[in-house]
Amino acid sequence: MINEQIRDREVRLIGPNGDQLGIMSAKEAMKYAREAELDLVKIAPNAKPPVCKIIDYGKYRYELARKEKEAKKKQKTIEVKEVRLSPNIDTNDLNTKVNQARKFLSKGDKVKVALRFRGRELAHVNASKVILDEFAEKLSDIAVVDKAPKFEGRSMVMFLTEKR
Repeated sequence: MINEQIRDREVRLIGPNGDQLGIMSAKEAMKYAREAELDLVKIAPNAKPPVCKIIDYGKYRYELARKEKEAKKKQKTIEVKEVRLSPNIDTNDLNTKVNQARKFLSKGDKVKVALRFRGRELAHVNASKVILDEFAEKLSDIAVVDKAPKFEGRSMVMFLTEKR
């Protein structure tokens, strides 16, 4: 809330240079703000009495937006990359997929390893768990198993994340 929107009986006023001006009525506080040719802004509405500050409202909003933008810039989004395997994968193909997963992990992404079953391959599910274990073991130097292999529909899924 700014200027005339402040309808409180009493407010604690902070001056333009950060000094405490004490507790006074909202009208008096508005008078101080007009003398300084600035805005009266309520910065702590839940305090008893509410805290108002004399500042340039446009500049205040600009500073807040800039801080938000700066905080957003420092965030890192973690993507989940997927590597698909089949139960009858050959060792060289597996090594290629391991290298692909290694590249994703080094960039800081999570890796979802999906072992997809089609048709009669579903009859040999228990023998196929070895493939995921071997995959995890080949990446054990840089990755750790985040979620152990488990069945989801027609595929067995495992998540890997980079070691800290």
